[in-house]
Amino acid sequence: MDFDLTEEQKMFQTMVRDFVAQEIAPVAAQWEDEGNFPHDVWKKMADLGICGVALPSEYGGGGGGKVLLTIATEEIARGSAGLATAYLVSCGVAMHNIVKHGSEEQKRNYIPRCCQGEIAYFALTEAVGGSDVASMQTKYTQERDCYVLNGTKLFVTNGAESQFGLVYATKNPALGYRGVSCFIVEKGAPCFSVGRSERKTGQHCGSTTELVFDNCKIPLSNRVGPERKGFKMALEALDASRSIVGAQALGIAEAAYDAAAAYATERKAFGKSLSQMQAVQWMIADMATDIDAARLLVYKAAWLVDQGRPFAKEAAVAKLFAAEASHRVCHRAVQIFGGYGYTKDFAVERYARDQRVTEIYEGTSEMQRWTIARHELGAK
Repeated sequence: MDFDLTEEQKMFQTMVRDFVAQEIAPVAAQWEDEGNFPHDVWKKMADLGICGVALPSEYGGGGGGKVLLTIATEEIARGSAGLATAYLVSCGVAMHNIVKHGSEEQKRNYIPRCCQGEIAYFALTEAVGGSDVASMQTKYTQERDCYVLNGTKLFVTNGAESQFGLVYATKNPALGYRGVSCFIVEKGAPCFSVGRSERKTGQHCGSTTELVFDNCKIPLSNRVGPERKGFKMALEALDASRSIVGAQALGIAEAAYDAAAAYATERKAFGKSLSQMQAVQWMIADMATDIDAARLLVYKAAWLVDQGRPFAKEAAVAKLFAAEASHRVCHRAVQIFGGYGYTKDFAVERYARDQRVTEIYEGTSEMQRWTIARHELGAK
């Protein structure tokens, strides 16, 4: 068994880590305070090949697969969880079905645009149900030369910054999951608008918005994959992305751990450093154990995807464990900082806020347990 990254992967990891240290970590807190998306840094990421690293090389990508996407997400999250979310959605889940099910025309159009720094969204969730995708109410109808979309999507990452993205809509809500199809919708399409922007607990540098479709007309060529197969395609994309969310949670945990370990060594109380106190030592030990276990699960799931092997259960395990392990690590990091950990003077407060949503989006922890149980118990 070989747990080492390849030389190519190590070189990419070092490049991204250095970029994060120079371009992201020093200004991440400012982005959060101002609520501004760093378009200039995103362009630099694209120029370095980070945005296209996992996309097919024949369309301008790096052809690196899910392991390199995992590496990039983990490293970016150590600097800015908000930017990591924008990244894993735009360059991961939003592009998955274009890569796997898109027409040749769609691939030649949209994959290079993502590689070059255009931002994409993934619009699935609605007010009637987050985890209950089959109950969606956004509808589409077909006219002679176009599809017409009507409805509202919620909690859309990159809703304000994106240039294009994927929208899932149903031909008839009564059909449930059998009625869902997938469409590419460009910003600027007629009768398509960005609605309310959510006021979030954390990850303020990237937008989370409504998208509103009011008789929005798009070309027939913008449907991705077969009609009424969108539900299966959406679940496939989410399954493949879950370990990437796990990588984000892992990166946040690593940042919190590094800060807490350094603080425990420097901070003195009762005549000795915190790191000499058994209670703190045990917290550090538990944090290190959680991080190591999360890393193994996350990279195993990503490796399985790249190998073309079954991965749905392993991806759910990775996301579930990494997200909840990150919660424990961030909680202990704040505890080690004491009162200072509850102030914005130290980054662990931000890490704790940013981490929380990793247990919710792209499938809650409860949905991951449901997925794992179905695989373990052989439920269909």
